Amino acid sequence: MLLRWLEVTDFRMHKSVALQPSEGLTVIRGPNGSGKTSLLEAIGYLATLSSFRGAGSVDLIRAGTAGAILRGEFAVTDRRLLVETEVRPAGERNRTQVNRQPLRRAADLQEQVPVLTFQPDDLLVVKGSPGSRRDAIDGAVVSLNPRVAEDRRRLSVCLRQRNALLRQIGPGGGQRMDADSRRSLDIWDDRLAAAAETWASHRRRTVEELQPRMERLFRRLSGDATVPVDMAYEPGWLATGLAVALTEARGEDLQRSVTTVGPHRDDLEWSLDRLPARTHASQGNQRCLSLALRLALHETMTEAGGEPPLLLLDDVFSELDATRQAQLLELLPAGQVLLATAGEVPPAARPAEVLSIDELPATAAAR
Repeated sequence: MLLRWLEVTDFRMHKSVALQPSEGLTVIRGPNGSGKTSLLEAIGYLATLSSFRGAGSVDLIRAGTAGAILRGEFAVTDRRLLVETEVRPAGERNRTQVNRQPLRRAADLQEQVPVLTFQPDDLLVVKGSPGSRRDAIDGAVVSLNPRVAEDRRRLSVCLRQRNALLRQIGPGGGQRMDADSRRSLDIWDDRLAAAAETWASHRRRTVEELQPRMERLFRRLSGDATVPVDMAYEPGWLATGLAVALTEARGEDLQRSVTTVGPHRDDLEWSLDRLPARTHASQGNQRCLSLALRLALHETMTEAGGEPPLLLLDDVFSELDATRQAQLLELLPAGQVLLATAGEVPPAARPAEVLSIDELPATAAAR
């Protein structure tokens, strides 16, 4: 899968910029704050209709403008896909077309245009918060099967509705809860339990698929060919089911006016040499584990799709020593790669093209 060209208008700090990357490695260089990451973000947004930085629409639109426009053409096997999207302010609906036809669901686009991003925050996943690990595995779930994003949305809705009901009842309200409130809470318990167990099954299946690849890739990156590596997703509530766990936690949930158990509180456990990696692994090995997870996902997406996804590297090499830079490059399969960097390009990279961010042309419409 290839990005043939990209045009960006009023996105982040970019008033108008056009890009035609090579089919191999294209390096985009520039100082910090020059918009390199925003350009990669625009590519990712055009393919997934979401920001890999977690930004909402209002943050993506250049200040003082009515909306951002992104256009690009992807080559997918023997087809060309012209994708055009308009990012509108909060409260207005974004509009996306594929080959001049309105797009019905983001998952339909994501299935056709696979993209994977490596960014510096990926290297902090192992020692970071449980939320960062949940985001990592949830991102992997959707990357491997975009259509299950609807299951994630359903879980989010159920959790939001249950929390709203808990707030409505109020702290200590369990003692005076009327029949209607109790019945409503029972209903949302059932709905949340069903949605949670569906999403948990997606997480477990993805972890099981990525685990052996991650172990093999970690050993390559770290140079330790024998150390046991494990990644597990085994939340305590899975043993009895979330419905039982919610019943047991209802008193605390009512007191705190929030749901205290479920997928939104789970963690992904890594161990290295049978010890918790978060507390016992060196910083270098923690980085290797995080990279191994992303590489395992890249490998799995490549096998599933028959060709590598478009790979976006956001200054990730600056966080690695020379040995791991070379290993990372060696482990990436052939395919189109865009690398944004403020520093030197790793010697082993051998880019097909090096572009300066401040020398990229404006879009045709702005010239």
